[in-house]
Amino acid sequence: MGRPLLVALLAGALLAVPACSAATDDDAAPRAGSGTSPASSTPASAPASPSVPAASTSGASTGTATRVTGEQVLARDLRVPWGLVPMADGSVLVSQRDEATVVRVQPDGEVVRLRATGPDGRVPGVVPGGEGGLLGIAVDPDDPTRLFAYLTAEADNRVVRMSLDGDRLGAPRVLLDGIPKAGNHDGGRLAFGPDGYLYVTTGDAGQRERAQDRRFLGGKILRITTDGDPAPGNPFAGSPVWTLGHRNVQGIGWDAQGRMYADEFGQDTWDELNRIEPGRDYGWPQVEGAGTADDVARGFTPPLRQWRTDDASPSGLAVGRGSVWLAALAGQRVWRVPLTGSGGAGRPESLLEGRHGRLRAVAFDRDGTLLALTSNTFRGTPRPGDDQLLRLTLG
Repeated sequence: MGRPLLVALLAGALLAVPACSAATDDDAAPRAGSGTSPASSTPASAPASPSVPAASTSGASTGTATRVTGEQVLARDLRVPWGLVPMADGSVLVSQRDEATVVRVQPDGEVVRLRATGPDGRVPGVVPGGEGGLLGIAVDPDDPTRLFAYLTAEADNRVVRMSLDGDRLGAPRVLLDGIPKAGNHDGGRLAFGPDGYLYVTTGDAGQRERAQDRRFLGGKILRITTDGDPAPGNPFAGSPVWTLGHRNVQGIGWDAQGRMYADEFGQDTWDELNRIEPGRDYGWPQVEGAGTADDVARGFTPPLRQWRTDDASPSGLAVGRGSVWLAALAGQRVWRVPLTGSGGAGRPESLLEGRHGRLRAVAFDRDGTLLALTSNTFRGTPRPGDDQLLRLTLG
């Protein structure tokens, strides 16, 4: 990679959002001691980040600005909702982290709790604590009678599969275990890629140096079959590891060309949006944010975009309408990042700042509207009806 391209990548990553003080987020309260030097957090040779107005709805580099033209509350009084799956029948499945339950929100707003096989109809084996519990969920696109879940158990985080029969869940079958758990940095997002394989995001569980260890399942994006085996074509033979060097990946998605994107929590300085490619090392804990040209030369992949931690703390992610959409916890907004034809990222656009508090997840429904989950009942300031499932009409 030539030096002009390195500089362009680093400068592009630094076209971020407002500079502000370091913050607490959903991933650590408070953050402290990133272990990265100022030189490795911000390139000395790069220009300072330009300021973007906090409530900006303009400046996207590809096309006109997007506005939220309508808002509807689909469900209220959810209990620490986490995972979000739109279904073909117009209903929406939502996991509730601390209750270890899955609910179905019907098109008319009725909330139906799915009956699982554990005590009181909960998903068995879940041991909530800190940021752990019943986290991401995904439905097999080739078999809607199979629900996959990422959960925190007694000794680890793991991926399980359950049958989905109407509003009943079968007994979980463990597909992948041994993912490290901790009070913070548990990862937890699941999504099926366009290749039909299941992608799993994990956090470093506080063992930051091991995010660089291919044998350690923490601080990674994993790619497995629906039976839990390493997927064919993974970059490291016999391993589920797809990428490494992550701190706490919270959202993943793909554009129409099959390019993969992920967001993750930074420590004290930079949250990130990354273009994900197999076998790449995204730098944690040696680098937070874009780093320097020397960091790229050492093999660390810089982010497409980065944010000060008060402005983002990005959680769930959706890709659609030519953009990546990020639900922000500390930032209390949705960030829209327009995509270029080559898979790069344009200037971020801030939507809904402060209107609904902390936002945990976003997903596109079948009709093209954007669904969003609030997260104010955990480390937030609950409002009447929190937490909520929202439908956002875009214009």
